[in-house]
Amino acid sequence: MSSLTVTDEQVSATPAKVVQPAWVRVMHWINALAMILMILSGWQIYNASPLFGFSFPREYTLGGWLAGGLLWHFAAMWLLMINGLAYLVTGLATGRFRKKLLPITPSGVIHDVRAALTFKLGHADLTVYNYVQRLLYAGIIVVGVLIVLSGLSMWKPVQLYYLVMLFGDYPTARYVHFFCMAAICAFLVIHVALALLVPKSLRAMIIGR
Repeated sequence: MSSLTVTDEQVSATPAKVVQPAWVRVMHWINALAMILMILSGWQIYNASPLFGFSFPREYTLGGWLAGGLLWHFAAMWLLMINGLAYLVTGLATGRFRKKLLPITPSGVIHDVRAALTFKLGHADLTVYNYVQRLLYAGIIVVGVLIVLSGLSMWKPVQLYYLVMLFGDYPTARYVHFFCMAAICAFLVIHVALALLVPKSLRAMIIGR
């Protein structure tokens, strides 16, 4: 009778599963860079005309002054818009968003939140997103669209008046922009924390396997 034992040589010869394709990895890191530049320069712009009774520490801002912050912000804006649009188009065209992010059900989210809080949420197969990941990633895409639209309405309020009207008025667009920024910051903190808790997910985003 033939042996069904799998040798160590056979296991090592088996190619590792591709978790993150090359286009995802490249666009992910470009988006990360663009977001960080926009957040830090955005804090510099915010400090010139705060919405609330606080300012961001100068050492955590980019640009040195208002004009410098605007230059950095606009440069990063184009990088984020072009790369983000390419990511959206590619994700929709390849069906990645449908496969990875759907379905999202309240019961599934509640179940996985409870599992995460009790440290019982599995991460054996990184190619499958749990319901918490699906909700976070789908939500951050929506936030990304909102922050771009509100930012454009603030940048060109006369030429793009229809975008301003979408938010009601210019001041409201500023508040939307600020809270979207806060949501992105919160997402980045959670995202990095989860990557540190599950190091193989970070490795997959670097080498793909």
